[in-house]
Amino acid sequence: MPYAGARGTARRRRGPLIVVSVVVVLLVLAAGSALYLLADGDEPPPVAAPTSAAPSRAADPDVPAPTAPTAPATAAAPESSADPRFAKVGQCVRHDGTANGKPKLLIAGCAANTYEVLRRFDGTTSGEKDAETKCAQVQGYTNWYFYDSELDTLDFVLCLKQQ
Repeated sequence: MPYAGARGTARRRRGPLIVVSVVVVLLVLAAGSALYLLADGDEPPPVAAPTSAAPSRAADPDVPAPTAPTAPATAAAPESSADPRFAKVGQCVRHDGTANGKPKLLIAGCAANTYEVLRRFDGTTSGEKDAETKCAQVQGYTNWYFYDSELDTLDFVLCLKQQ
């Protein structure tokens, strides 16, 4: 029965061939994945690290631990921009000239010749008539300002009172 022995030899030769084929396929997939990830080009932003170690409280037991403030701050927190898009009720803005025929406002400290924001309407505005209609509901307003953008979610109206 040489035929049966030949079949056993063929099976013994196929086993290592299948194992080698699977290993090669896995290596090709791993290399392709690595190349894809490296060629992506989107690098994460750098992370800032502290430049010095924070002082240890255990080193100086005479230093009292910080306490939480007992009352909330009453003044509005300073904004990172003077742009009127960030103006909030209670803040003041000042007229800083005109740009393209439109008034240019900047957030400023409340003083003479400034305007206090009495009310802010966020959302779609159609212009002057809409601003006037909205501010007519606000008691004590003297002026209004609107921002009409192509993106309606950025639109707003400010109802102002001259100081």
